[in-house]
Amino acid sequence: MKTQILFDNDGVLVDTEHWYFTASAEILNTMGFHLSEERYREIMINGQSAFLIAEEAGIPISETDQWRARRNELYQHYLRTEEIAIPGVKEVLAELSESFRMGIVTSALRCDFELIHASRGLTDYMDFVLCSGEYPRAKPYPDPYLMGLERLGGEKSETIIVEDSERGLRSAVGAGIECVIVHNRFTESHDFSKATHRIQTLEELLTLLT
Repeated sequence: MKTQILFDNDGVLVDTEHWYFTASAEILNTMGFHLSEERYREIMINGQSAFLIAEEAGIPISETDQWRARRNELYQHYLRTEEIAIPGVKEVLAELSESFRMGIVTSALRCDFELIHASRGLTDYMDFVLCSGEYPRAKPYPDPYLMGLERLGGEKSETIIVEDSERGLRSAVGAGIECVIVHNRFTESHDFSKATHRIQTLEELLTLLT
């Protein structure tokens, strides 16, 4: 019986995947590099940086670090100005919180996460949030979800993970925890063959788990 849930954030609770890609692609374009969605998805699956395409061309990391800073500023601009809410998410979390302990395990920077959730009320239903840099190795390594499990304190058999990307699924599988994949247009081409379940919307989680 499942009693606790670990959620990814971007693409699961908020619709931000596209804007992170857009900010990365726009900064790279100003520096003469084209980042296609297909290449970005390949890089994303392995948990690597979009600026890998510049580093592969010989641009030193000291320089791409400056580009990352500009990308982060642009991404935060989009977070402030674009609609990133996913309809129905808050209602689903409110209902699930009556029966489940829950946490968020995300690859987002803490500053971005706090900007995203400043007034959404979604974190009110969570026991904790783990962000980038707060676990030893990022997804697709299992470390983030193993730490999330430790925070919840239960057993793997009592836990389910909700993800939208192959990178996150690999992390879940590596941690030995069942994983539900919720549909996201941006990641729909990823390999989800190892997922325990696949759903179209987060609302379906209610039927699946309750």
